[in-house]
This record gives sequence, C-alpha cells and structure tokens, in this order.
Amino acid sequence: MVEALFGAPLSNCETFQSFESLCMHCGENGTTNSFITSIPHFRKIWLSAFDCPHCCNKNNEVMYVDEIPTRCCSYTLKISSGNPEMLNRQVVKSEHATIKIPELDFEIQSEARRGSLSTVEGILMRAADELQERCKNVAPETAEAIDQFLVKLRACCAGESSFTFVLDDPAGNSFVENPFAPSSDPSMTIKFYDRTPEKQASLGYQVTQIGGTPDEALTEVSNQVKGEPHGSVGAAAGHRAIAQSNSAEIAEALFRYSTPEEVMTFPTTCYAGCAGGCETRMFEIDIPYFKKGIIMAFTCDVCGYRNSELKAGGGFAEKGKKMTLHVKNVNDLNRDVIKSDTASVQVPELDLELASGTLGGVVTTVEGLIKKISESLERVHGFTFGDSLDEHSRSKWLDFGARLNKLLSLEKPWTLILDDALANSFIAPATDDLKDDKQLMFEEYERTWEQDEELGLHDMDTSSADAAYESANTSSSE
Repeated sequence: MVEALFGAPLSNCETFQSFESLCMHCGENGTTNSFITSIPHFRKIWLSAFDCPHCCNKNNEVMYVDEIPTRCCSYTLKISSGNPEMLNRQVVKSEHATIKIPELDFEIQSEARRGSLSTVEGILMRAADELQERCKNVAPETAEAIDQFLVKLRACCAGESSFTFVLDDPAGNSFVENPFAPSSDPSMTIKFYDRTPEKQASLGYQVTQIGGTPDEALTEVSNQVKGEPHGSVGAAAGHRAIAQSNSAEIAEALFRYSTPEEVMTFPTTCYAGCAGGCETRMFEIDIPYFKKGIIMAFTCDVCGYRNSELKAGGGFAEKGKKMTLHVKNVNDLNRDVIKSDTASVQVPELDLELASGTLGGVVTTVEGLIKKISESLERVHGFTFGDSLDEHSRSKWLDFGARLNKLLSLEKPWTLILDDALANSFIAPATDDLKDDKQLMFEEYERTWEQDEELGLHDMDTSSADAAYESANTSSSE
C-alpha cells in the first residue's frame, strides 16, 4: 500500500515502521506505515500512511526533517477546462500552507489539514468529500448552499471548469510538480518571498523585536552596532568575520575588489529556526565598473546554519540592464558574477530560463553560477526521478543534466544572459576597459509598466525623504 501511495520501493526508505493504530472514523484498529525517505531533487521527508481495512478510511501525512527554508513560497497554477492532465500534478502541501481557488472564493486554511502528498485532483476531491460530510449536521438552508457550491467544486475536479490553484506556504515546504522541467511552465508561476515577522511568529519561530518605534529601533541598532577601525587590525578582523560565514570562493571574490573599511555586527536570531542567539556581520564594498554593495553574512554557532547575501547600494536605476557573455574558454568560466535577486538567468543553447528570485542574490563565478543552477533545479523539481516517472521524462532529465554539465567542459561555446530590471547584477570584464571586451555586451532598456508594478516602484512614496533632504540642504546653506 505504501509503495502504491508514494511511488517508491521500501528498499529505498529509512527506518520503516508498521504498527496498529486507532481509526478515528469507525473506532476499529487500522495499520500505520511510516518511514523517512528522500524525494530526489526535493528534500528528506517523513511519510506516514494510515489504512483501515474495516471502513476503508485512508490518510497520509508529510513532515520535514531537513533544515527550515528561509523564504516563503507561492505557486499559482492556471488550469483550463478540458485539460484533465493538469489535475494529475503531484502536490506536497505542508501543514502551514493554504490553498485557494479565487474563482470560487474557496480556501483550505492551514489549520484545516496536516501536511500531505497528493495531486491537485486529490486535494479538491478530499475537500469536496469533507464538505459533503458536513452537510449532514447543518441546517437545510446551509446544506442547500453547500450542495450548490459542491457542484462547482466537483466540476473543477473533473476538469470541466477553468480555475486557478494557488498554494501559498510561509514555511517554504510545499511544492507543485512541473512536468516541463527544467523548462519553465507556461501555466504556473512560482514566487519566493521573505518571511514577515508576523509569519515568523505564526510558525512558532522566535522573532527579534528591536525598539517600539522606528526612532527607538534605529537608536537601539546604533547602540548595538560595533565598528572595527580600518587598518591592519581592523582589516584582519573584517576578513575573519566575513570569511567565517562564506566559502573560500565567495570570500576571495569579495576581497578582490576591496577590503572592508568598517565591519558592523548586530545581534539577531537564527534564520533556520533554532532560535539561537547569533550575530550578523555587514560591510560595504566598492566594485569597479559597477557600484557599491553591502555584504551581509550570518552564521549560527548553535545549529551551524550559514547564509550570505549581497545587496546593491545606492538608489534604483532608471533603466534595466541586460548582460550577454559569450563563454569560449576557461578564463570566461572564472569571471566574477554578481546576480541580484531581481535578475533572471538564460542559457539559450539549453532553452534554459530561470525567473528572477530563483537563486536569490549570489556572488560567485560563471562556473559557480552554473553549478548553483544545477543544484537549484535538483532541489526545486522534486518528483524528477521518482519510480513512477515515465521513461521519456526520465531520459529528458538525464539528457538535460548531461548538457548542463557539458557547459563547464567547454565542448562548445555557449551564451550566458543576465537580465536585471533594477540593473543590480554584474559580470566582470576581462579587460581594463569595458569597450575592449568583445565577448561581453551590456544593454540598457526601459522597464515596462508591469515590471515597475512588480518591483513596487509605483507604490513608493519618497516625499518624506525628499523633504528631509531639502531641509538638510537648506540648513547647511545657511
């Protein structure tokens, strides 16, 4: 039963257990099978499946045993009528995730169901069955309204109506299958976003609160920030502080441009959820031909979690920037790359395109970026090599993986394209003058209204900052 449900032989599972447990429907004893296993290209999970032979009640539950993701995830899948294949997509839903169907004004709240492994059709059918069960214990008017709603919901389950399936998970542990992977899915949009303090608290993670008002918070941060003086001692301390939270490759790439004038540290709690008291280290760098940037590095001495992030300094660029690099030799693979979280990545030779936000902000090389893309695809596309995968899809994935690895062997020249609407990304030139590098091209373009809207630029209000700036200029001139 477990093999049929999860599509994985028990020989690949860890710590398999089977025991009797009480059925909450009929009161008789059923069988619960549980084990820890790894879904290829997703993560390690704990699976539990219950089966009652008396009333045929079945249930399954998913829990996660890896480190806690630091970002939330949201999947939006548009399902058209007459296309039942889309309903067969596998879905991993964590206990914190909510599912919405905007067309029906219907929502499955996070408290309504524990983590589960199912399909789009299975989730909707189970919701319909539970609503049908509730009709028995409500007033006739309410039961009639539920019956009318169930007609619409079951039409979605049968693929007779078009609808939008939205899965939002503040814990970042949910997943919707992409059958077109590694290519993008024209029917699905994936977004990763930062977790707010409110969502952090709702998940049971510790939230650091500094000060009651913005002014108090700023004062408290200023009091807590510690600066290291520039010089032999300060620079050495800065190197140690940043290197502790970054790999040797990233640290070498950062210090190639500048040594930290001042390293600031401020207290925080572990992003991975262990709630340990830690410090975040931050310093500013100046990158030639680019702009100033802020490096933030974090390490937890309690659980060992490490993270580093690059933020571009200065204001928003008026135009977007597209960078095209023709990779021909080993020196091109060693070029430094700064990819912001607003940049998309394309490799036309592989028909590969990663949307903005997929890898976050990274400081690496061309070779390192390709390796990160490979790791990201393996992690995000969870059901790639399950036992239920058909041979055609399996061979497609193997072929793509082989072609991706061939990029690093330079059997043929290939092209890397970074498209950043905020112009916060950068590929290092091989010459002192950008115009002399014939393999690297920079192209500026006007952002569309939709891009500005997605970046939140239309809602930005700088009137208070402008007034303060003008006031400061007036005071200084007097």
